[in-house]
Amino acid sequence: MVKHVCLWKLKETIGEEEKEKILREMKENLEALVGKVPGLLRLEIVKTPLASSSADVMLDSTLESEEALKGYQSHPEHVRVADAYVRPFTEVRLSMDYK
Repeated sequence: MVKHVCLWKLKETIGEEEKEKILREMKENLEALVGKVPGLLRLEIVKTPLASSSADVMLDSTLESEEALKGYQSHPEHVRVADAYVRPFTEVRLSMDYK
């Protein structure tokens, strides 16, 4: 099993009303990848951090193997979701993969 964790900071120019819509769509579309991407066992989006946090969104996912992680990263559905619902709205991304 491999864990893939991402932290994102949204762009400062995003207003509160728009932020709620962006976070809702990000969560719905990323979590919908389970069952579409081979080897992706679980994916959870956390969009309600405590005030002490320096990130706005966390992705916590579990994949079958490192090979499954590589496939996930280039899978057309994942790329589509990232291009439409994540990348346009984030200015900082950190990730960590581990066994």
